[in-house]
Amino acid sequence: MASTQKTIAGVPAMVNEPLSNYTFTKTGGPADLLTFPETIAQVHDLVDYAKDNDTPLTIIGNASNLIVRDGGIRGLVVILTHMHTITVHGNEVTAAAGARIIDTSDAAGAAGLSGLEFAAGIPGSVGGAVFMNAGAYGGEVKDCVASVEVITRSGELHTYTSDDMHFSYRHSVVQETGEIVLGATFKLVPGDAKAIRAEMDHLNDLRRSKQPLEYPSCGSVFKRPTGHYVGPMIQQAGLQGHIIGGAQISMKHAGFIVNINHATATDYLDMIHYVQVHVKAKFDVDLEPEVRIIGEPVATPVADK
Repeated sequence: MASTQKTIAGVPAMVNEPLSNYTFTKTGGPADLLTFPETIAQVHDLVDYAKDNDTPLTIIGNASNLIVRDGGIRGLVVILTHMHTITVHGNEVTAAAGARIIDTSDAAGAAGLSGLEFAAGIPGSVGGAVFMNAGAYGGEVKDCVASVEVITRSGELHTYTSDDMHFSYRHSVVQETGEIVLGATFKLVPGDAKAIRAEMDHLNDLRRSKQPLEYPSCGSVFKRPTGHYVGPMIQQAGLQGHIIGGAQISMKHAGFIVNINHATATDYLDMIHYVQVHVKAKFDVDLEPEVRIIGEPVATPVADK
């Protein structure tokens, strides 16, 4: 069934829109209401609407490291990808929350600014990268963030320093507070634009050679446990290539679960549990998902008595 249109706080919204249209896994149930604000003022109005109407509010970025359960999301879902401005001032790059971190890295490199090369192939948004303290190839967002603009669930605007964000491995303070990242400024170091571009190309070549980019996926599924590497553990447990529904543990990189045949979010979640159980049994290691999992499960029909 096609979604219908309405207006929420002056912002166009879709009703019962499948989130599988937006997630990188191509899975996920419908949002009751889905909006794409284009300005901070519109985000503020939507936050006020949710507060005044006691409506659950869910914020999504580029939906690259995300699983939305098959029952979808109740209330109002806000996707920030229409807020994507990127500006360069001296040694700083400021990007709106919905800008891709790849594009932000590209803009920095083109301006001869070094420090965001690690992000050249990360598919998430700036807001998501800050929220998760995203990282790759030895770099993390916390290494170069100067400040972060947020809005609270009560509608207050704040600017946080990097220290205020309490970054740690795949973690920032906004995961606890529920504050919404609106944008970030990265403080970088002058460098040679050609050398920066060469490093970014090198890292992207590594990514293409090692990761299953040819299939829909949610990226790296599990956090790396101290003293271990996830992919080799999954391989040594004999799980690589295992299929549940339409989801498969990637044959190219065992740390990825790929959608090979119309997988559902439930297939993904069942696979995550399957891997956790088997890795725990073999290595006595508890794997914690890195991927963000949100939304409602599909309701189970009540049998007639």
